[in-house]
Amino acid sequence: MTIKLLLLKSGEDLIADISEMGREHPETKQKIVVGYVLHRPCIVKAQTVNMSPIMEENGKDKAGYSVTLVPWMPLTMDEDILIPSDWVVTIVNPNTQLEKMYKEDVLENGKESDQSDSADEQSDSNQSD
Repeated sequence: MTIKLLLLKSGEDLIADISEMGREHPETKQKIVVGYVLHRPCIVKAQTVNMSPIMEENGKDKAGYSVTLVPWMPLTMDEDILIPSDWVVTIVNPNTQLEKMYKEDVLENGKESDQSDSADEQSDSNQSD
């Protein structure tokens, strides 16, 4: 799994589990990246929020970010979306909190909590016998 943050020419910030699409250069036999496969991509929307009414020493309010993940191309049933490499401005590693949020909310989609709920139901049903 390679979770990356991408900036597209359109200005959108996407987070996705990505892999490269490539072909071999006919003369040099080196791999040329022609695009990327984005697994369950989401738009990252970040808004600055005031975290505290306390001002810092320089007179500015302390601020943080409110981050929302929105499915990119939400009306498709496809989980993998291909994009050409010339549409990508840059690819970077997301910060730890964003990566964790993406894994838990998008990739795992609450699987752990569903498993614990079913385990609780099973133990409850076993006690009633």
